[in-house]
Amino acid sequence: MSEGVSGVLNEILRVEGIEEAFSCFLIHRQGAELDKISVWVQELQTILQEANNDVLEAALRQVLSVGSTCSYSRLQLLMEVLERLIKLKVLPARLACESIITYDKLQYQNQDFWVECFSLLRRTIDLVEYKGVREIMKGCCEKAKSLPRHLNIGLQPQTKALLNLAERIMDRDVCLLPGYLLANELQKAYSDCPHWRLASLFYDYVDSFRALAQMVSIVGQTEMRPVVEHSGCPEHFVNPWKLDPVTLKFTLTGILPYPSELLSKQTGLLRYVLEQPYSRDMVCGMLGLKQHKQHCAALEEQLVDLVVLAMEKSEQEGVDTQGLWLHLSSQVIYFVLFQFSSFPNIVLALHDRLIGKDLKKGRDQLMWLLLQFISGSIQRNPLSNFLPVLRLYELLFPDDEPPLPVPDFNQSQCTRQMAITCIWIHLTKKAQSEGHPAWSIPPRLRAHHEFLQHLVPPLAMGQDYRIALLCNAYSTNQDYFSKPMAALVETIQGSKSTSPPTAPLSMAVLDSLTVHSKMSLIHSIVTHVIKLAQSKSGVPLAPALVETYSRLLVYTEIESLGIKGFISQLLPTVYKSHAWNTLYTLLEMFSYRMHHIHPHYRVQLLSHLHSLAAVPQANQTQLHLCVESTALRLITGLGSAEVQPELSRFLSEQKTLVSAESEELNRALVLTLARATHVTGPDGNWCTEILSTIAQSTPHAWAPHTLECFPKALFDFFSQNAVARENKQQLKKAVEEEYRKWASMNNENDILAHFGVPGAPPLFLCLLWKMLLETDHISPIAYKILERIGARALSAHLRKFCDSLVFEFSNSPGGQHVNKCVDTINDMIWKYNIVTIDRLVLCLALRTQEGSEAQVCSFIIQLVLLKPTEFRNRVQDFVKDNSPDHWNQVNWHERHLDFHRKFPEKSAPEEQTGGYHPYFGNVCLRFLPVFDIVVHRFLEIQQVTKSLEIILEHLGCLYKFHDRPVTYLYNTLHYYEAKLHDRPPLKRRLVGAVLGSLKDTLSEPYQVYLARDDVWIPELDYYIQLVKRVVDTVSGKSPASLTDWRFNEFPNAGAHILYTSCVELMALSAGPPAVATGLLDVVLRGYTAIPLKEINQWINAVGLLLSALPSSYWTVLHDCLLETIAEMEPYVWDCSPFRLLDFKETHNAMLYNKFSYMLALAHSVWHHAGPGHIASIPRWVRDRLPSVVRSEAQFLMVCHLIGPFFPRLKLLSINVMPELTHSLYELLAQVDHAQSALNYMDPICDLFYHIKYMFIGDGLKNEIEAIVRKLRPALQLRLRFIAHLPIEEINTTS
Repeated sequence: MSEGVSGVLNEILRVEGIEEAFSCFLIHRQGAELDKISVWVQELQTILQEANNDVLEAALRQVLSVGSTCSYSRLQLLMEVLERLIKLKVLPARLACESIITYDKLQYQNQDFWVECFSLLRRTIDLVEYKGVREIMKGCCEKAKSLPRHLNIGLQPQTKALLNLAERIMDRDVCLLPGYLLANELQKAYSDCPHWRLASLFYDYVDSFRALAQMVSIVGQTEMRPVVEHSGCPEHFVNPWKLDPVTLKFTLTGILPYPSELLSKQTGLLRYVLEQPYSRDMVCGMLGLKQHKQHCAALEEQLVDLVVLAMEKSEQEGVDTQGLWLHLSSQVIYFVLFQFSSFPNIVLALHDRLIGKDLKKGRDQLMWLLLQFISGSIQRNPLSNFLPVLRLYELLFPDDEPPLPVPDFNQSQCTRQMAITCIWIHLTKKAQSEGHPAWSIPPRLRAHHEFLQHLVPPLAMGQDYRIALLCNAYSTNQDYFSKPMAALVETIQGSKSTSPPTAPLSMAVLDSLTVHSKMSLIHSIVTHVIKLAQSKSGVPLAPALVETYSRLLVYTEIESLGIKGFISQLLPTVYKSHAWNTLYTLLEMFSYRMHHIHPHYRVQLLSHLHSLAAVPQANQTQLHLCVESTALRLITGLGSAEVQPELSRFLSEQKTLVSAESEELNRALVLTLARATHVTGPDGNWCTEILSTIAQSTPHAWAPHTLECFPKALFDFFSQNAVARENKQQLKKAVEEEYRKWASMNNENDILAHFGVPGAPPLFLCLLWKMLLETDHISPIAYKILERIGARALSAHLRKFCDSLVFEFSNSPGGQHVNKCVDTINDMIWKYNIVTIDRLVLCLALRTQEGSEAQVCSFIIQLVLLKPTEFRNRVQDFVKDNSPDHWNQVNWHERHLDFHRKFPEKSAPEEQTGGYHPYFGNVCLRFLPVFDIVVHRFLEIQQVTKSLEIILEHLGCLYKFHDRPVTYLYNTLHYYEAKLHDRPPLKRRLVGAVLGSLKDTLSEPYQVYLARDDVWIPELDYYIQLVKRVVDTVSGKSPASLTDWRFNEFPNAGAHILYTSCVELMALSAGPPAVATGLLDVVLRGYTAIPLKEINQWINAVGLLLSALPSSYWTVLHDCLLETIAEMEPYVWDCSPFRLLDFKETHNAMLYNKFSYMLALAHSVWHHAGPGHIASIPRWVRDRLPSVVRSEAQFLMVCHLIGPFFPRLKLLSINVMPELTHSLYELLAQVDHAQSALNYMDPICDLFYHIKYMFIGDGLKNEIEAIVRKLRPALQLRLRFIAHLPIEEINTTS
């Protein structure tokens, strides 16, 4: 075959002698030349038509080899032949073009060959499929590299030929390949332009994608800040804030010319999050730090910056930095302990940063921070790891200063002032253990050292900090450490000769102990509790020890020994030892003293409690009540964002989450699932397995008024799994029959045999009530029967009793009979101690009552709570004499005992044995989670509003002791928004009752509104002030709060201000549309009152607030967006839509622009939104936008709105992005048919290629093809690579 090709080539190159002799005088007939070319092409076609690619490539090289050395006229003939062969498809276009561009003799020195080859490539490249065009472009760039940097006039033809080819490839109207891929290639492979002559072309091409980058960028993203929630941040919450752990840059999709601020390090964001208490889970989530020992230098750098900032703040007069240093020490310990950061690196970086800075006031705090880590880790690490601290000492404590004086050991600050000396003592001890020569104490520290040595003899714990100083200095030296630690332990544990101490160690003392000392103390406490439990001595724990233990558990830096040890070691050991008194105390401590416990531990404990409830020993009335009360608090206390992530881990073993017998706990779990699903917004289908397990364990139904508040998934489940309702008339007959049997039996054994055996009808409480109603007396044998029934089985009796009560009251003649019934119930609770008021009311509130019976049930609850004085008296006394700030008290236990002496609690079957002695709980505190449920049930029935107001008026003061009052109110107003939106007085009453003791946290105008009794519709100024509070708090400008976040329901000031503000907004008289509009108007109308450079912070605050409100509020944004989009038709502005929608440009130019402002607000709201909120966007695009979008500018506005949220939408569900993409194509088709001309086809098509390559691939190939075929040819041409549309079909349709 090569011979045949050679023959044809020889024929082309052959020149007649006469032709050669008279070449300057001959004129060739054009027709004859064309005929010759046709013959040569025909011959080559015959030769090559059956050849494979290897043969064709060899033939091409043969032709090119000849062409590179022949005359210009013959070269032109050869190129003409090649062009025809390519167009006849004898030679595959891609093979031919790639062979030419990669030919090694294609060099700029051979001018004619270079120019003709590039000209041929330009004429034939349209026939190459797009992947081949990419390779040719690469070849083009490689050839450009060979051109000299300095181009003389002689090289202009070669340069021009190469440029012409590159321009053809980059021509957006020709569309030889997806421009998105080419732009990606140019930035990735040729970020350094191959030659300066191509630079302008490359820059302009890449710059044309700025429009796409703008469409997929969040406005003001670099200045947005999240509110850091409780520990255990769910993935969906962290995803919008993820940063690259090496560069600290946003993880942007696609290589696009994003604005420089989006491509820069986001140190401000990471530092902001690090500054927030309880942020370590979010920091790890943001940086993807999942594996221990995953070193992160960027995190290290920010920790150093924060320490330096703290030192600078310490220099300022009147600024309290104690809380900041406590938080920083906790952060440093955690990140260094898990080896995300290196201690020597941090110390050396601090040394370098502090050189030349005269920061003396913060140096003691810095040394205290370092001491925290050194004391706890120096025994496990070599001395060399800690030697950099000496350099820091030399810098901060120069020799030319006078010796450090001994501080006043009566002040807690002395532990900070002597921290450097404690460090020296630890380092000296470590040096001795490693065999180094003895170190001498520096003269500056000698006074401190001598003072500590003189303290070594035994001391008793007093009001000073001497023992804390000794513990901190000698915690690694057992010879000196054991005695001060023993004194510390004896202070809270007591000795055999004295009564158990009641005053715990104060938080000031605990804060003055190093981490190592606190670990030793908590270890001593746990060891003591375990020994006591295993000895079965029955000796109660000292109140001071239990209270101190609970306070130690707030320190996150000792979590492994703290809450982790409590859940996984202490509780199981106490349980195995059958030390029920101790177990009772520990569960009480968990219920009333624990704060910010990671949800994983809480769910784990819930699982333990369900197992515990099944053991025979837990069948005692008090212990059973304690277990159920703790479980109820755990269930109702789960945060809405915590429910799905935490419970999903147990889906394979749902039975551990579900009570086998307690219908009330399972109903509480259903209500928590409903609330969490409603607040966070997912569809709720994830929890159907849990619901099925609940339905199997404790089948139950829900009343219609409760069901209608459920999210759809739960509503459907309970509608499809209906449970037959019991006939109340038959229940009454069964009770009367049992009562007749009781009356007819005289033999005690017969009575016990009938009523006290397992399997007997659960009607004994009904029987006792009837007995009391008719005889005002209970037979002593009844208590024996109650004991045989047991606390666990008595729950079933209580349910029947509640149903019987409702039936009795529903058919009561009223008047004296009702009073008699209530008095009888009261006697059962307070006189005979048969049932506790909290269990009875909980059961009544959770029974399935419909219609008038539901109202009757509410009426009974009101009467039981308020008609007798017993409960009201207890509430009033408890509220009057006690404070919820238990961490600041030293005499809590004394007040607790006073209350129990005045109002002793007894349980009937255990009266003789004495039962358990509560350390923290009482009937008032036990009632709080029940009160929460009662309020919710009353809210569901509009007819009982007055009853609810009366109950809140008398008992609302109890909310002073609620552990999460703002969160509870937020959940209530959020979940029942549809029920409450037209009941402003009730909302105000709820806020006044629940936040009665926290009114100062609300804005001043709202506090005035609470005191008034009229409707208040706030003006714009109110919303501006409210948003300003959020802005100032998030940016750290608000005055430092005295709140100790370790004991607050919220982890930090940002979360606190967000949820208190949301409560306030939801409780306003104005409805959701007015409130949401007011928030949007803060920016849209009030922008003149906002400092120019702070606008993004205000937009961020509006986004935080709106995204945390119910859907009825943020759907107002969707409506406003529809109105704004509608206003873009017709387009009357003399700038492009991209400039109109460029928030930065319009705002910095001080040009008010509703469109860019609405875009920024929408981005802020959606950036902060939860999964349910984000999932509504595709539905909004599909259902609402087609009626509005008609023009190209409107479509571009839609692209700007939703473009940045493709990554989050992709994570939601596998179907979301395809559905949204289909909707966008439909909108484009609608615009295409409505408009005669489209000016921005390239950016629009770039967006669709971005969607294809980044998110959906070829998932919608058929659907897209059907839509693209209906579009105008120019759009078909651009989108043909997505729709897989042959170019010939486009040409025929055009």
